[in-house]
Amino acid sequence: MTRKTAPAPPPGDTPARPLRADAERNRQRILTAAQQVFAQRGLDVTLDDIAHHAGVGVGTIYRRFANREELVEAIFDKEIQRVIEVAEEALTFEDPWDGLVHFFTTAGQDFADDRGLREVLLVGTHGKDRVAAARERLSPAISTVMERAQQHGSLRDDIEVTDFPLIQMMLGTATQFSQTVSPGLWERYLAVILDGLRVSRQAATPLPRRALTQEEFDRTAR
Repeated sequence: MTRKTAPAPPPGDTPARPLRADAERNRQRILTAAQQVFAQRGLDVTLDDIAHHAGVGVGTIYRRFANREELVEAIFDKEIQRVIEVAEEALTFEDPWDGLVHFFTTAGQDFADDRGLREVLLVGTHGKDRVAAARERLSPAISTVMERAQQHGSLRDDIEVTDFPLIQMMLGTATQFSQTVSPGLWERYLAVILDGLRVSRQAATPLPRRALTQEEFDRTAR
């Protein structure tokens, strides 16, 4: 009896081969190192910088990722999704203002902890299709949080969704320059901004961080 040969799969349908154990370990080392370097120094680093941090040769990175943008895609798609989930979580708060404060504060902490996330999301010059698609999903989520607070009468009705990234960029600048002097200083200025965004309040919100001393300010400015 003649044995039939199974038809070859159509081009492009061949399943990807799983990486060898050592190759997968290297890939995870690269991703971990890239995430740490991006978080600390932002996205304008080289693959050589990442390879050095990972303890591998730069050729090892090029075997897994064609360029820096592919690394950005691999890391920040999930990171942006987390910010979207925080916005969705804000919608579960009974008081829409509390939900908005939760979103601004949680996102602010994420941006303070991760300079790369701040740049990929707020500046938008890095990443490809996956990151662009994630950014597009985030805008409606933020808009819903803000509109809910406006309909409730607690958020100023002249605030737009495009104000959010600019506010976070201002806080990010404060974070970047004061990180070694007063980590968390951005929380002080977020409290001031939120008071300005609220329609009415009985008293000024207590500021969660003290102001810099003159000596600390001078160190920050330098």
